Amino acid sequence: MTLLLAGDIGGTKTILRLVEASDKSDLQTIDEEKYRSGDFSDLVPMVRQFLAKANKATPQKACFAIAGPVVKNTAKLTNLVWSLDSKRLEEELGIDHISLINDFEAVGYGILGLEKQDLHTLQVGQTNPDAPMAIIGAGTGLGQGFLVKQGEHHQVFPSEGGHADFAPRTELEFQLLKYLLDKHDIQRVSVERVVSGMGIVAIYQFLRDRKLGNESPEIANIVRTWEQEAGQQEKSVDPGAVIGNAAMEKSDRLCEQTMQFFIEAYGAEAGNLALKLLPYGGLYVAGGIAPKILPLIQEERFLLNFSQKGRMRRILEDIPIHVILNPQVGLIGAAVCAVRL
Repeated sequence: MTLLLAGDIGGTKTILRLVEASDKSDLQTIDEEKYRSGDFSDLVPMVRQFLAKANKATPQKACFAIAGPVVKNTAKLTNLVWSLDSKRLEEELGIDHISLINDFEAVGYGILGLEKQDLHTLQVGQTNPDAPMAIIGAGTGLGQGFLVKQGEHHQVFPSEGGHADFAPRTELEFQLLKYLLDKHDIQRVSVERVVSGMGIVAIYQFLRDRKLGNESPEIANIVRTWEQEAGQQEKSVDPGAVIGNAAMEKSDRLCEQTMQFFIEAYGAEAGNLALKLLPYGGLYVAGGIAPKILPLIQEERFLLNFSQKGRMRRILEDIPIHVILNPQVGLIGAAVCAVRL
């Protein structure tokens, strides 16, 4: 058995997991703890505290998923003063091999460690285990990536596809594009500005400002409070979540319109990614938003806009699509990656 350490490191919280891996790479969790990242000056004292509590031998390998860019096994977290370097961590922690990977890359590895109950299948398709796999995930931003099989293993490739241009298809989407260009005084709009948590709010504001839907006093107050807090690092409320919940409960018509618009754009962008990769190994919808609005995703809008690509419709209808339900997929991915070090 090999003892591994996996971590999911964010600006607000960090989860550490101690894992035993068998010769067949089966992963068994030994211990797990969640910490407030800001309570520590660096990752090293946090890991030392965790390992002391676990009272186990020093792990041979470790992998940490970082919420931010990773360059040559070094990373600086956006909302923390931490500066991480795998070589320094190896020396100070006494762990033989440590890898740092981007959090969305960790999601890619995590797909390989998911169980059937961790997924909800939107479209069965025709699975080809040798074909590429694709990942798209709307949350704070819009992550995209893919996996390619190489021998008996898959290699994960992150991308910056979320920063590609937003491609409007309907008159209303063209109006949204113009609205965002004018509102932010910018020259282009990335798809992430529409398909993400901030995109939900942007769509709501657009429909509200263009008087395309009636705004309820309760939701109006929440959104305006958030708008007044613009520029503050910590906001008192997440309007995207409030809008999504109201749409789920069918308690606010403008929120319902917002989420319908959002889901159509989400499905269309997932279809764009699928056209580029032909991921018959499966397209996986990750991120924090999809599981929370799964009943809305299950409605026909997502799949209809996914496959609405003219002559390519039949091709896209054969691609398996799964929503990832397990919120710890990145932590699972860090453990899978550690096995391979």
